Order: sequence, then structure tokens, then C-alpha cells
Amino acid sequence: MSQKGNPTDVVMPQLAESLVSATIAKWLKQPGETVEQYEPICEVITDKVNAEIPSVLEGVMGELLAVEGQEVAVGEVICQIYTEAGSTESAPSAPAQTQPAVSASAPASAPQRQSQPAAGASGAMAGRYSPAVQSLASEHGLNLSLIQGTGAGGRITRRDVLQALENGTAQASAPAAQQNAPSTPAAQSSANAASTTDYAVRNSGMHLSETPAIPKIVLEQAETAPARGEHLIDVTPLRNSIARNMRQSVSEIPHAWTMIEVDVTNLVMLRNKLKEEFKRSEGITLTYLPFLIKAVVNAIKDYPIMNSVWAVDKIIVKRDINVSLAVGTEDSVMTPVIQRADQKNIAGLAHEIEDLARRTREGKLKLDDMQGGTFTVNNTGSFGSVLSYPIINYPQAAILTFESIVKRPVVINDMIGVRSMVNLCLSLDHRILDGVICGRFLQRVKDNLESYNLETKLY
Repeated sequence: MSQKGNPTDVVMPQLAESLVSATIAKWLKQPGETVEQYEPICEVITDKVNAEIPSVLEGVMGELLAVEGQEVAVGEVICQIYTEAGSTESAPSAPAQTQPAVSASAPASAPQRQSQPAAGASGAMAGRYSPAVQSLASEHGLNLSLIQGTGAGGRITRRDVLQALENGTAQASAPAAQQNAPSTPAAQSSANAASTTDYAVRNSGMHLSETPAIPKIVLEQAETAPARGEHLIDVTPLRNSIARNMRQSVSEIPHAWTMIEVDVTNLVMLRNKLKEEFKRSEGITLTYLPFLIKAVVNAIKDYPIMNSVWAVDKIIVKRDINVSLAVGTEDSVMTPVIQRADQKNIAGLAHEIEDLARRTREGKLKLDDMQGGTFTVNNTGSFGSVLSYPIINYPQAAILTFESIVKRPVVINDMIGVRSMVNLCLSLDHRILDGVICGRFLQRVKDNLESYNLETKLY
């Protein structure tokens, strides 16, 4: 497509209500290259997550008006695209729901993690799929690895997917195709390499249920003291946001904390009874976290002040109970949100936890996944902690940690028995909450956890 008429301005979209700017991390399209509608044209960095900006036009890339590393305010022009019509109107902001999967951890200087390239495709863009392509393929059950991409760098475009749909190709599943493939030394080597990267699934917690992806961090030798072996690591916008929020939390919120011990022997027996069948029927691991969250949201219903924020001259009690999950990666901690957690059963919570934790580790969280949390739960027991003092997720009123379950000798009716015990640690905003209400809240969570038995239903 040749450049015709006047170029159309493309502006920085409103990625989220609270975001006013974003930093250009990398241009995915260069001047003169063809641009499909909804095809990502650049990667941007925000203080919450990293995202790709899709084009709302089809045409030819024009002038790049923002350079990599430049912070651009919402509404400012970042580039121009020549269309057939040569429209002079500014391109509208891309809606939030059209945003593709985003990277929650990789710094701007780190290489972009790519999917498996399409069969027969070549080029750096072969395995990068736009949200429109992913949505269309998912809707019609197409296997993108079987589609030949005609876009720049071998990228699969929306037109390629529509052509495959019309021709009836790409309907076969990848495993079947792999079974019919001839066995070659290269294939054997690839299979052996893949098998060496498989890790055993850990069942002790949420954010370490699988080995998290290790980000590539570029280290620079400090020139001032090379003999001491010091290194410099650039602070990414995400890490800077974490530092700012933590500093704001501890400086503005008068923290206090309390801890309670809970006998979860019956819960351990219940999970052991159900986990194999749950794995077979639902395809995910049943951890202790959905039971905890169910106990927490039921306690919040009894003590709604726990679900509040400080607003200087008033306390705002939130109606919806949206539970933030502290999910750790190798270089950050994210807090994706289970929306309306009080309306979900234990099985539903398990699926939400699995989905959010997996997408956090894979860097596929969306901005909407991070919004609206009212109470935070952290499964610190997944890495063996037995006691912790968590920092409140600003501006919420409290955060609860679920520590490691350990067997301890416990006195029961003047006799010593071995029970599965766990500590629950609660940090609270002392402007809103006091010891009495928090003690009663923790006691209710304890009662809820200890009330689980072999007859408890997941659905």
C-alpha cells in the first residue's frame, strides 16, 4: 500500500482510568511498513503493567513522533499512519478490552518473550499474535501454529486467520500433527531439550505452584568501583511504582499487626480427599488458598469495616468484596484482583486463583486485572514462612498472610495430640481498625477455617 493523502495521527490511548502517561519501550513497526488493523505497533511501559498498543487503522506506518524511552501523556500523538482514504482525523484511543496480553515483569531493556512461531513461518514476529487474531482463532477453534503468517516478519494477521477459516485449514490440533510428524534427529533433539525444561509442579501454595519465569536482567559493571564487582540495575517503572506504593503505605498508614493460630487438620484431610478428583475433573491443582479466601470473605460479610479505605474526613466501606492476591515473580510482586469474591464458591475461587497466578507469571495480566481490590491475601506459607509482618496494600485497610502449615504438638482436653497448625498474620490500618474488631474478625476467620470437614462441598 502506497502512502496517499494526509497521514492520520495515532495518539497514546487511555490505558486505565488512573494512568495519565506511558513510556514508549519499543517500536514494533517502522516507517514504510504495512500495518494491519488491531496489529500492535509499539510496546509501552506503565507504572502497573507493560502493554502493547494496537493500531486502530489499516495502512502504512508513517513518521514516528515519539522515540523509545520517551514518556508520552495520554492523548498526545505518538506516530502517523497513512491510509487509503488519507483521513486527517486523530485515531481514537484503543479500548481497554482490545488490549493484548501484557508483560508484568520484564524491563524495557529485556528481550520480549515470544510464543512458539507458526509452522513454516520465519522472522522475529512469527510467534506474536494480536488480540484480534487470538480472539478470532479462539472463537473458531483454530490452531495458530498451523497458519502461515503473511505479515511483517512472518506475523499472522487477521486476514490470514479469516483466509484459514475460509479454506478450512488449521482445524487440526497440534498434538495430532506432532504425532504424525516423522521422527528426525532434529525432532528428537528438540523433544529432549523440551523435556529438560519441564519442572515438577509444587502444591504448597499459589504463586509458586509452578516455577515462575525468570526475567532477563541486564547488569552493567560500575565504572567507579570495578574491582569490588558492583553492578548497576536500572529501576523499571514497575519497580519504581512498587517502591512508591510501599513508601506511601508505611508513611501514611499507622501499621499495627496481630496473629492468630488455627487448627487446620480437618482442612488438610478435606483437601487430601478431594485434590485428585478435582485435578481430574477441573484440570487444576486444588490448593489451600481458595478455602482461606472463602473463609475470609465470609468473615468480611460479618465485619464489613475490614473492607474499607481511609478518606480523611470519612471512612469508605466498599460494597463489593474484591480480593487482591499477592503473586510473586522473580523481580516483583503483583496484586491481581478476584472481583466479587464473595459471590464465588470454592471451586470458582480455585479457578480464579489459578488463572490470575498463571497469567501473572507469564506476564499476561491486563490493566483491568489490577483494579478495584478491597482486601489483600498473601500466601506466604508457600515458601515456608511461619510468621510475617506484611505491608498494607495502599489504600486498603488490611492485609492477611496465610503462613506455612506445620504439624505441632497441641494440648487437647489435657492430652497432647499432633495437629496441622497454621498462623494467620493481619496488618491493619489503625486509623480505621482497632484491636477489638480485628481480633473478632480473625476469630471468625479461624472459626470458618476450622469448620471445614470431610462433608464440605466445593460447588
